[in-house]
Amino acid sequence: MRVLLIAPGPVDHTIACANGLAAHAQVTLIAPARLYRGLERWLDPAVDLRLMDWPRTRSMRNIALLARMMRLVRRARPDVIHVLSNTTVWLNAIAPFLRRHAALITTVHDVTPHPGDRETLQLPDWGARLMARQSDDLLVHGAGLRAAAAARFGKSPARVHVVPHPTITRYAEAAHDLPAPPPRPGLKVLLFGRMFAYKGVDDLLRAEALLGDRIPVLQLVLAGRGDDPNDLRHLMGDPARYVIHHGFIPDEQASRLFHDCDVVVLPYAEASQSGVLMVAATFAKPVVVTDVGELGGTVRAAGAGLVVPPRDPAALADALALLHDDPALRQRLAQGAAAWADGPVRPDRVGAQMVQLYDRIRQRGHVPDRRDARHIRRPD
Repeated sequence: MRVLLIAPGPVDHTIACANGLAAHAQVTLIAPARLYRGLERWLDPAVDLRLMDWPRTRSMRNIALLARMMRLVRRARPDVIHVLSNTTVWLNAIAPFLRRHAALITTVHDVTPHPGDRETLQLPDWGARLMARQSDDLLVHGAGLRAAAAARFGKSPARVHVVPHPTITRYAEAAHDLPAPPPRPGLKVLLFGRMFAYKGVDDLLRAEALLGDRIPVLQLVLAGRGDDPNDLRHLMGDPARYVIHHGFIPDEQASRLFHDCDVVVLPYAEASQSGVLMVAATFAKPVVVTDVGELGGTVRAAGAGLVVPPRDPAALADALALLHDDPALRQRLAQGAAAWADGPVRPDRVGAQMVQLYDRIRQRGHVPDRRDARHIRRPD
């Protein structure tokens, strides 16, 4: 099967998907050079990577990009075209033409933008909605997201498919030769990723303050771009417990942060799914997550961590104290995370599911969704 991936991002998800598919299909990957150059070594050599000059949204040079894409589509003659995010406005202009060449599938990571996510909110929401509506089928990473996507984008539930987010392995692979962290008392907790309002940074700080001396040696590492956690120092119980890396985190540093921590915490106030979870599992790190989006159900099923209610700093503090007090529990959850990462969400296994999905869509043939027309005419 010939699969053409168009990947404006997220980068780590794209690499995991392309590598997983490469074991089962002939994969061509179109990607922005400014995001993927330097990451070629993490892609399976079987992936035909086509880096392109991908202008910013407001640039008219996007017209040249679309023309180059269409030339490549005609040459590649794909069986399936899979757009790995619905957040590129200009792709809407060629979506009808892409559908003439092959089934057009789009992955929707977030059905609605996260609160406080300034990066995503810079893009017009109508563009994301229109791309989803123009696609033949949608792919999401959880059953709850499936229902939400069908409702928001006016798709038949039969056209919205659930395939798990594959694990993101490259950080663990980069850390493979790092020495094991030396034995130490206490608990080292990592919060990693974009520091926006939906990530629940304030709840983590409140939980730390509530812990008092229940964990005598506690270190919280907060690393990522976005809002500066230092602006919330008034919520900290003991600022000396914190190590804050505010800004872009280079890959080597990210690998070391996951390698060195004891627990990864995802105290999100709102979420759909999380790439951070898919990194933590490859390091066999137990997690503490809030029961939002697909996080709670995923972690419970995997046996990879503890689940607490959102916006409940006391419950979050109790979970961290429990993991500190019960090393055996921490070890069992770490084993669960490792087994899950090397099992159902391993990239090649997810890739096999994707190829099976592509095959079902191809066998169905190009039968338009009756709901499509009215939504494409009026993107609201």
